[in-house]
Amino acid sequence: MNLLFLSLAPVFVILFYVYYRDKYEKEPWKLLIKALILGGFISLPAIFIESFLGVLSPEGEMKQAAHNAFVVAAFTEEGLKFIAFLLLIWKSKEFNEKFDGIVYSVFISLGFAGVENLLYVFNGDISVGFMRAATAVPAHALFGVTMGYYYGLARFYPSKRKSYLVKAILLPILLHGFYNFCLMSGRDIFFVLFIPFVIYLWYSGFQKMKDLSNRSVYKP
Repeated sequence: MNLLFLSLAPVFVILFYVYYRDKYEKEPWKLLIKALILGGFISLPAIFIESFLGVLSPEGEMKQAAHNAFVVAAFTEEGLKFIAFLLLIWKSKEFNEKFDGIVYSVFISLGFAGVENLLYVFNGDISVGFMRAATAVPAHALFGVTMGYYYGLARFYPSKRKSYLVKAILLPILLHGFYNFCLMSGRDIFFVLFIPFVIYLWYSGFQKMKDLSNRSVYKP
């Protein structure tokens, strides 16, 4: 029970925080729960896709680290989140504010992170749970903020829609990939860079939430 709580508590803390940051029109819980469940569901195809892509890993320690970080993990996971948002949220009438992009994207991302966290924590121990609560779970949320930010802009600025949609998928992949690469590379320089990079993720995420909140439908 302790491991279950430790696995899911950070997920729900962040979910409620993002939900209450939506100042003007709260999203319906029915759709939010669908987004959360869909995010968890895509962890299943992610396992198979990542297993297949892992077999294609090139020779060489750094090449393997880059392949596993950017292609196996980041491309697969962020790509599936992107598709999930496109299928469930993009055409929904509830997607009627720019900030909604962040809300729904974070719910999808943390649905995925919740299932992933359960697998890691129950196959590890309580120390794994605390470590992931402070790092991996918030990171998934922050990748979701980036994706949702550009989804929100793409929805309401049609003249730049293609550009924003490209950023909605490309930037989370790059951020997620670099996050993983810092941990997988085995090089001291990337371990040193990891902490300022995580600080940047937090700062950038809060700035993006503030920006879209200020650009709400009530303040074009």
